[in-house]
Amino acid sequence: MKRLATIEIDKEYLHFSSAHFTIFSPTERERLHGHNFQVAAKITSPVDNNGLCFPYQIIKNILRTQCEQLDEYTLIAENSPHLKIEETESHYHVTFADALMHFLKSDVKLLPVLNITIEELAHLLLENVLAEMDTMQIVKLEIKVSSGPRQWGSCSWESTE
Repeated sequence: MKRLATIEIDKEYLHFSSAHFTIFSPTERERLHGHNFQVAAKITSPVDNNGLCFPYQIIKNILRTQCEQLDEYTLIAENSPHLKIEETESHYHVTFADALMHFLKSDVKLLPVLNITIEELAHLLLENVLAEMDTMQIVKLEIKVSSGPRQWGSCSWESTE
């Protein structure tokens, strides 16, 4: 029988500050505002003969890079059925219902999500981590994103082997 252990990573540097708005319906959304998002991970893996799971510095480095890439941007849900996004050389023109918003392209990250929510951000970060690392040694991986104290959205992946 394999011995399993769970490592939790909740480092202070795993954060990003971004502006966003959440869409509630085809006609209702939040106003543009910002959060200091926090990111954490839980990894379950077999313990080897040295009492170690795996080099989890890999996940910390991937998450740190992901946070740096989102930091100080306005996040826009590229896959939202409620947004129309048009692009010029220097701007994104985003239409929601009858409102037209103009953003400098240099200030925006278009994300391949349906909405900018903590649950969608957790799913996106999980997909990015899985795409960048070898999951052979991992039994379960959970990524959590917080938009404020005691408010987390999470998404997890489990090995099928």
